[in-house]
Amino acid sequence: MSGRLYGVGLGPGDPELVTVKAARLIAAADVVAFHAAQHGRSVARALAAPYLREGQVEELLVYPVTTETTDHPGGYQGAIDEFYEAAAARLAAHLDAGRDVVVLAEGDPFFYGSYMHMHKRLAHRYPTEVVPGVTSVSGAAAVVGRPLVERDEVLTVLPGTLPADELAEWLATTDSAAVMKLGRTFAQVREAFDAAGVLDRALYVERATTDRQRVAPLADVDPATVPYFSLALLPSPLTGPTPGPEQPRDDEARAGEVVVVGLGPGARGWTTPEVADALARADDLVGYGPYLDRVPANPRQTRHASGNRVEAERAAHALELARSGRRVAVVSSGDPGVFAMAAAVLEVAAAPEHAGVRVRVLPGLTAAQAVASRVGAPLGHDFAVISLSDVLKPLDVVLDRLRSAAAADLVLALYNPRSKARPHQLAKALDALREVREPETVVVVGRDVGGPEEQVRVTTLGDLDPETVDMRCLLLVGSSQTRVTPSGQVYTPRRHPS
Repeated sequence: MSGRLYGVGLGPGDPELVTVKAARLIAAADVVAFHAAQHGRSVARALAAPYLREGQVEELLVYPVTTETTDHPGGYQGAIDEFYEAAAARLAAHLDAGRDVVVLAEGDPFFYGSYMHMHKRLAHRYPTEVVPGVTSVSGAAAVVGRPLVERDEVLTVLPGTLPADELAEWLATTDSAAVMKLGRTFAQVREAFDAAGVLDRALYVERATTDRQRVAPLADVDPATVPYFSLALLPSPLTGPTPGPEQPRDDEARAGEVVVVGLGPGARGWTTPEVADALARADDLVGYGPYLDRVPANPRQTRHASGNRVEAERAAHALELARSGRRVAVVSSGDPGVFAMAAAVLEVAAAPEHAGVRVRVLPGLTAAQAVASRVGAPLGHDFAVISLSDVLKPLDVVLDRLRSAAAADLVLALYNPRSKARPHQLAKALDALREVREPETVVVVGRDVGGPEEQVRVTTLGDLDPETVDMRCLLLVGSSQTRVTPSGQVYTPRRHPS
């Protein structure tokens, strides 16, 4: 069995930018190969040195020519092609003997790297894997603190070996650029930046991320001091002359907003990605204390917890924060538009003093949907959602609506069924339902669904004991068509019997 060939990128120069995978493969390899000029010193080998071990075979691949002349009959290209063929043969001998070979590459193996010449000659013959590395372009952008591109801008990577007029044409038509292969080409590269009219915003980066790093305006660099391991950078014109987060101007206050979100009924996985994103972007979180406790803490954000019966005050506080330029997330359980904060916020936001404050509502999975899913599909046909709380409406209204919905043979989802302050109301509600529904009507009781104390049981209207229900429960009362399967699943057929 042959060995495996690895092309391993080492990053732009900082040893800490060598990836974990690259370090592991270097340490495990039978053979480590690396290129060098005639002087024999290899930058790649120096970067990999902390990860080498005793007993490994090292293959030093010395270029026969770099920038000097050659008497090879094929000229420079003939000499370099012959070298690559010989180097590939040396590595193939190890691979044929079953030895794994790692070929080191500064930056990324496929980004102006020497490894690619071994890859073209060997990858079709042996199992091969390429391990990417941080490129010099990425390293240079990081050290100058300037993004290369944003939004729909175009980044162009150019070799400095192109003629100056061709370079200038590219530089004049792109948003951002990196010009590689400097050294002896530097003078014509600077000429090209000048001809393209972008020399004033071009930067020079030498040996990025190393202890010998140098950064300067391109126009100020002496060509005689430029080594090969350097590049010219044309950052995005949108990022401005200095790094840092975008800030509003002094005369321009940041526009705040209120986003009313639903966390879903319990499990964190039931919070939608859209809601999670809004929570992450927020400066302030406003809500009932137990609901805020479900949102992971972030020290950048300010939390404003309040009790369960101050919805109008909570909404007004959120709107005031948004008027001052804050991004505010008002947090509800379940869906914010179902017996939750969305209506309260919109009602308060209609007041003249809050005109101009943007309010958005993001949906969440409802408790009714969550409980229904645990038993099957009891909401498969028409259904009504009713709160048994009489805090904001009289109990007589609650009971009349229950009787009407029950008479219409709708499945019922009953929220806020029984609190400590009103323990008698569920019994009255059940009595009202029993006036028009058979005792055998299916009832599903879900408690803390999605939470650590989840309990779900299926019973009947005749057998349901109000004492077994509390405010953490939701009731689903079936229609005359709701059925329980032999396996215990509950469903309401979509087809009406008429």
